Amino acid sequence: MSLSPAELEELRLAKRLLEHPGLAVRIGALVGFPIERGFDMLPGKLGRLVNEASRKAIEAALDVALRTLDQRKPVAPANLWHKVAAGASGALGGAFGLPALVVELPVSTTIMMRSIADIARSEGEDLATPEARLQCVQVLALGGPTKGDDAAETGYFATRAAMAKAVSDAVAHLAKKGLTDKGAPALLRLLAQIAARFSLVVSEKAAAQSLPLVGACGGALINALFIDHFQDMGRGHFLVRRLERLYGPAEVRRAYERL
Repeated sequence: MSLSPAELEELRLAKRLLEHPGLAVRIGALVGFPIERGFDMLPGKLGRLVNEASRKAIEAALDVALRTLDQRKPVAPANLWHKVAAGASGALGGAFGLPALVVELPVSTTIMMRSIADIARSEGEDLATPEARLQCVQVLALGGPTKGDDAAETGYFATRAAMAKAVSDAVAHLAKKGLTDKGAPALLRLLAQIAARFSLVVSEKAAAQSLPLVGACGGALINALFIDHFQDMGRGHFLVRRLERLYGPAEVRRAYERL
């Protein structure tokens, strides 16, 4: 079976969402000049700060995904309300600068995880299963293209392929052991891979919030872009997965690459 014309249009939308320029381009359009200027203003300790904030954020996201995601029947995702909540947490980062990142990022990432789960459920994912829940967390690794990317390694399907074994091992661990051991090697490997990719996007957000005159209002706007970016990633990812359940991964990938 082949995808219908309407489904091909859905896949075209998913590809546009998943392969569009990354967060830095969107923030640059908001602040009026390239985000690279923000990187020039960052202190040398940024890498350590971003890694610490990203690690805590991913741990919070995993905890939300494994323990508290709502399993109701599919409903329309409440994207706007999640943007408002993320914007409020971003105001903290804008007002207090980089030191607030370690506190603010886990909060905004938890809000994002709720939003991504809403999107997943609306596309027919069963959030009672470990695989669907871990797929929500994996969306944080689908940050879109960044400045230093190797195009051969960062396309949507390439990113999924690079993480496939880690996701599979983590799902198998959860199916066998449940939530008794969140420090299991299978889960730690998955978290490390997600955090490594997520931290690249977090660096772009941190660079923007370090710019002069950004302030609380600018921080809220940047966080709204931050969650909007990952809502797009989630919508594209779970739209692809819905079509894969109907036609199989190989057929959907062939159609995606032909678009």
